[in-house]
Amino acid sequence: MKNPVPNHPLLLLDNSNMNTLFNEGEFKCTNMTFEEAREIIGMYDKEDIILCFQDQGTYDIIFNYIGIPKKDYMFRSIRNMDLYQDGIIFKIYKTPSETQPIIHADGVEAKKIQNIYVYCVHVTRTK
Repeated sequence: MKNPVPNHPLLLLDNSNMNTLFNEGEFKCTNMTFEEAREIIGMYDKEDIILCFQDQGTYDIIFNYIGIPKKDYMFRSIRNMDLYQDGIIFKIYKTPSETQPIIHADGVEAKKIQNIYVYCVHVTRTK
């Protein structure tokens, strides 16, 4: 399928860069399911999607755990969204583990210290 809005690529964002996009303008943000995120991404050609983060941990979570299609998306650092441009923010937050089980693997101990959560937010610049 083609990009729904010509000349407005879909932005894939995370915690590290989402606030820099809100410098000017008004935005509408809506929580979404992983399935909705996959469907929106599927509406765009690979060339019409810009990856706006470089964190390998975020990349692994998005593409290996929640099922977003892994493609060679172009990276670009974006400072402002265009009017009517869409983005998907992958919000990642960590909480301390309520239990800290110790496991033994390959002769060493490892301790769980955090829980990692991710959710998706659709953002559109409206003004």
